[in-house]
Amino acid sequence: QVQLVESGGGLVQPGGSLRLSCAASGNIIMINYMGWYRQVPGKQRELVARIGRGGIANYADSLEGRFTISRDNAKNTVYLQMNSLKPEDTAVYYCNADIRRAKSTAWADYWGQGTQVTVSS
Repeated sequence: QVQLVESGGGLVQPGGSLRLSCAASGNIIMINYMGWYRQVPGKQRELVARIGRGGIANYADSLEGRFTISRDNAKNTVYLQMNSLKPEDTAVYYCNADIRRAKSTAWADYWGQGTQVTVSS
């Protein structure tokens, strides 16, 4: 079994910062891409940022450079540093990873359970 467990969400005032973490565990051979998505009620889940195993990242254009994604391959963990948070960043944030399990040649997409981020005064 593979699990992605997120942490670090919560309530923050506008202009504040939060750091999300997501750790993958289980019988993992390798992780390719890791990323963060977010979703608000009534809207589709959207990409926030994604990072390859070599560290190359891409971001949603709307973020204006406020967020930074990073990863620790030794720990199978991805992070999202969120600065200058705005009320419109309020959403459930989901971790996503492209993983190859032991005894398998196939890659599969896994999701975390989501963590709520609320930006409000």
